[in-house]
Amino acid sequence: MIQNIVITSMKEQHPNYHGNGYISLAIVYAVFALSNWLAPSIIIAIGPKVSMLLGGISYSLFIANFFFAETWALYLASTIIGFGASLFWTGQGNFLTINSDSDTMSRNSGVFWALLQCSLLFGNIFVYFKFQGKSEIDKETRFVVFGVLLGVSLAGLALMCCLRSSKRRSVTVTENSSSSPESSSTVITEFKKAVFLLKTKKMFLLAITFLYTGFELSFFSGVYGTCIGFTKRFGSDAAKYVGISGICIGAGEIIGGAVFGLLGKKTNKYGRDPVILLGYVFHMVTFFLVFINLPAKAPLHETMQPAFINSSVALAMFCAFGLGFGDACYNTQIYSILGSIYSEDSAPAFALFKFFQSIAAAIAFFYSSALELPYQLFILVIFGTLGTFTFWMVEWSEYSKLAKEKAVEAKYKK
Repeated sequence: MIQNIVITSMKEQHPNYHGNGYISLAIVYAVFALSNWLAPSIIIAIGPKVSMLLGGISYSLFIANFFFAETWALYLASTIIGFGASLFWTGQGNFLTINSDSDTMSRNSGVFWALLQCSLLFGNIFVYFKFQGKSEIDKETRFVVFGVLLGVSLAGLALMCCLRSSKRRSVTVTENSSSSPESSSTVITEFKKAVFLLKTKKMFLLAITFLYTGFELSFFSGVYGTCIGFTKRFGSDAAKYVGISGICIGAGEIIGGAVFGLLGKKTNKYGRDPVILLGYVFHMVTFFLVFINLPAKAPLHETMQPAFINSSVALAMFCAFGLGFGDACYNTQIYSILGSIYSEDSAPAFALFKFFQSIAAAIAFFYSSALELPYQLFILVIFGTLGTFTFWMVEWSEYSKLAKEKAVEAKYKK
């Protein structure tokens, strides 16, 4: 969220530094996308816990690169974290699934999501106070902010060592009885699983939803904060509001994760589709409000350009909450549906989710360096509408399948 604004200040302080925050993030997600094809095989070989540890180390290295005003260091670190993130996120999805069952999957995914998003609260409260009154992020401020982030990431790595090592592993769902347990754990087999899942109708439809989460991920995690920091009608130190917007996004994420995760049994009683509908409505309203509240050129550079209305900080913070809450609606239900449909094949399923999500994020970060705000919002509206309908199609198909199984079971008991 703060990367592009920090890098802009670094370029002013160091004439030989030519890093670009959007390009860096595009590299992260492009490498992330490609690496997700290898991640399930690596996780089968070394386990989800070790995979998450290796991925966590790459995050620490990425944070550390901001102590050096070197363009090559930024892009090298972006490449490393892209690969590490594939191990981290796919391993996390696998670890969550193998330590859950059908009754606890929604609850556990919601708890995970709420805890994850707490970083947006604590991190951005810290950033708000450090960026307050600064029109430019000086070297001392940068060192303090990234020093604290590095310390927290290293502490997280230490705590991750305390996670239990599960004995259960993902197994194939292709129902190929000729496959032995040994052969199903090979690198080639795991790669074939991902390819097999990709060819199925359900995964193909869900891929559209995954793409949308990638586009909106890039928007709320990188573009929106940059827009606020570059909108100088909010004041010369508008960068401080990036921290507040992050807090509001985090609040939306945490509330959404808590409501649809901790109360998963009650919300899932009516299916996942109403939650997705709520997320869709939140996002569409939010995109419209962002459109009228922020200048068209805000993603690209600092501007005093007027918006359709007088740019309001309060409205910008409300929109930040809407982005976070809508994102939580989509992600908690995606985790839930993947954990339910692919409970015995979670590693390749989550890898495909992250593949499509990160491909979309990479594309979005590339075009964010050139497209004005209205065009970016238009793309979000199109994919949001398509992704919502495709998710519903899969959910309704699963509901129908479960209803038929229950009917057959009831008939058999009679």
